[in-house]
Amino acid sequence: MATREKNKLTCRPRIRVVAGDQIALGPGKVDLLEAIDRWGSISKAARESGLSYRRAWTLVDTMNKSFKSALVESSAGGKKGGGAHLTPLGEKLAATYRAMESKAETAMKPDWKTIQRSLKPSE
Repeated sequence: MATREKNKLTCRPRIRVVAGDQIALGPGKVDLLEAIDRWGSISKAARESGLSYRRAWTLVDTMNKSFKSALVESSAGGKKGGGAHLTPLGEKLAATYRAMESKAETAMKPDWKTIQRSLKPSE
Protein backbone atom coordinates (compact mmCIF):
# COMPACT_ATOMS: atom_id res chain seq x y z
CA MET A 1 0.00 0.00 0.00
CA ALA A 2 2.94 2.35 0.63
CA THR A 3 3.95 1.87 -3.01
CA ARG A 4 0.46 2.75 -4.12
CA GLU A 5 0.55 6.02 -2.13
CA LYS A 6 3.98 6.82 -3.57
CA ASN A 7 2.67 6.40 -7.12
CA LYS A 8 -0.51 8.40 -6.56
CA LEU A 9 -0.77 11.42 -8.82
CA THR A 10 -2.24 14.60 -7.41
CA CYS A 11 -2.90 18.13 -8.55
CA ARG A 12 -3.52 20.89 -6.01
CA PRO A 13 -4.26 24.56 -6.54
CA ARG A 14 -1.84 26.98 -4.86
CA ILE A 15 -3.77 30.20 -4.41
CA ARG A 16 -1.85 33.27 -3.31
CA VAL A 17 -3.32 36.64 -2.45
CA VAL A 18 -0.70 39.24 -3.36
CA ALA A 19 -0.78 42.77 -1.95
CA GLY A 20 1.95 44.93 -3.43
CA ASP A 21 5.14 42.90 -3.21
CA GLN A 22 3.92 40.74 -0.31
CA ILE A 23 2.01 37.48 -0.27
CA ALA A 24 -0.82 38.50 2.04
CA LEU A 25 -2.37 35.03 2.18
CA GLY A 26 -1.38 31.66 0.81
CA PRO A 27 -1.48 27.98 1.73
CA GLY A 28 1.30 28.14 4.31
CA LYS A 29 -0.09 31.23 5.98
CA VAL A 30 -3.56 29.69 6.20
CA ASP A 31 -2.01 26.52 7.67
CA LEU A 32 -0.36 28.76 10.28
CA LEU A 33 -3.64 30.58 11.03
CA GLU A 34 -5.39 27.25 11.57
CA ALA A 35 -2.57 26.06 13.86
CA ILE A 36 -2.76 29.28 15.90
CA ASP A 37 -6.51 28.74 16.19
CA ARG A 38 -5.94 25.16 17.44
CA TRP A 39 -3.14 25.96 19.92
CA GLY A 40 -3.84 29.53 21.02
CA SER A 41 -0.12 30.19 20.64
CA ILE A 42 2.17 31.36 17.85
CA SER A 43 5.11 29.38 19.26
CA LYS A 44 3.12 26.11 19.47
CA ALA A 45 1.68 26.74 16.01
CA ALA A 46 5.20 27.36 14.69
CA ARG A 47 6.45 24.06 16.16
CA GLU A 48 3.53 22.16 14.62
CA SER A 49 4.19 23.83 11.27
CA GLY A 50 7.94 23.18 11.35
CA LEU A 51 8.75 26.90 11.49
CA SER A 52 10.94 28.91 13.79
CA TYR A 53 9.05 31.25 16.11
CA ARG A 54 10.65 34.21 14.33
CA ARG A 55 9.49 33.00 10.91
CA ALA A 56 5.96 32.37 12.18
CA TRP A 57 5.83 35.79 13.81
CA THR A 58 7.06 37.40 10.55
CA LEU A 59 4.30 35.64 8.60
CA VAL A 60 1.68 36.79 11.12
CA ASP A 61 3.04 40.34 10.96
CA THR A 62 2.83 40.32 7.15
CA MET A 63 -0.76 39.10 7.26
CA ASN A 64 -1.75 41.64 9.91
CA LYS A 65 -0.20 44.50 7.93
CA SER A 66 -1.78 43.38 4.64
CA PHE A 67 -5.41 43.58 5.73
CA LYS A 68 -7.55 46.43 7.01
CA SER A 69 -7.52 44.89 10.47
CA ALA A 70 -5.45 42.18 12.17
CA LEU A 71 -6.05 38.49 11.54
CA VAL A 72 -4.17 37.44 14.70
CA GLU A 73 -4.05 39.15 18.07
CA SER A 74 -1.43 38.17 20.62
CA SER A 75 -0.64 38.99 24.21
CA ALA A 76 2.83 39.02 25.75
CA GLY A 77 3.89 36.28 28.13
CA GLY A 78 4.25 36.73 31.83
CA LYS A 79 3.33 34.78 34.94
CA LYS A 80 0.16 33.50 33.29
CA GLY A 81 1.79 33.18 29.88
CA GLY A 82 0.88 34.86 26.64
CA GLY A 83 -1.20 33.62 23.83
CA ALA A 84 -2.63 34.33 20.43
CA HIS A 85 -5.99 33.96 18.79
CA LEU A 86 -7.60 34.64 15.46
CA THR A 87 -9.77 37.68 15.18
CA PRO A 88 -13.21 37.26 13.61
CA LEU A 89 -11.64 38.50 10.34
CA GLY A 90 -8.85 35.93 10.66
CA GLU A 91 -11.39 33.13 11.16
CA LYS A 92 -13.47 34.37 8.22
CA LEU A 93 -10.52 34.68 5.83
CA ALA A 94 -9.07 31.26 6.73
CA ALA A 95 -12.47 29.65 6.04
CA THR A 96 -12.94 31.69 2.85
CA TYR A 97 -9.49 30.70 1.60
CA ARG A 98 -10.25 26.98 2.17
CA ALA A 99 -13.55 27.42 0.31
CA MET A 100 -11.65 29.01 -2.61
CA GLU A 101 -9.27 26.02 -2.67
CA SER A 102 -12.18 23.59 -2.73
CA LYS A 103 -13.90 25.45 -5.57
CA ALA A 104 -10.64 25.60 -7.54
CA GLU A 105 -10.12 21.83 -7.11
CA THR A 106 -13.65 21.14 -8.35
CA ALA A 107 -13.27 23.49 -11.33
CA MET A 108 -10.00 21.94 -12.48
CA LYS A 109 -11.03 18.25 -12.20
CA PRO A 110 -11.86 17.78 -15.91
CA ASP A 111 -8.57 19.37 -17.02
CA TRP A 112 -6.63 17.38 -14.41
CA LYS A 113 -8.12 14.13 -15.76
CA THR A 114 -6.83 15.06 -19.24
CA ILE A 115 -3.33 15.72 -17.89
CA GLN A 116 -3.42 12.60 -15.68
CA ARG A 117 -4.22 10.34 -18.65
CA SER A 118 -1.19 11.75 -20.47
CA LEU A 119 1.32 11.14 -17.68
CA LYS A 120 3.64 8.16 -17.64
CA PRO A 121 3.18 5.93 -14.61
CA SER A 122 5.84 6.60 -11.98
CA GLU A 123 8.09 3.76 -10.93
